[in-house]
Amino acid sequence: MEELIIYIARRLVDHPEQIRVHQVRGRRGPSYKLDVAPDDKGQIIGKEGRIINAIRQLVDAAAAREGIHVSLDVA
Repeated sequence: MEELIIYIARRLVDHPEQIRVHQVRGRRGPSYKLDVAPDDKGQIIGKEGRIINAIRQLVDAAAAREGIHVSLDVA
């Protein structure tokens, strides 16, 4: 799942070398925290959160294929 998040995020930002993904175990499944450069946060979040919501939908679909629930937050 981390590879998918990194793959998508690197295509959207100006500083792909600063992308980090951290996994934390939650009650319902893994929770991922996406760290990007401060200048790139707006590109990842998008207007009214549309881009991050689209990324979350892709990650949810990939997780559903594996039978798990995941969450994604931007730090």
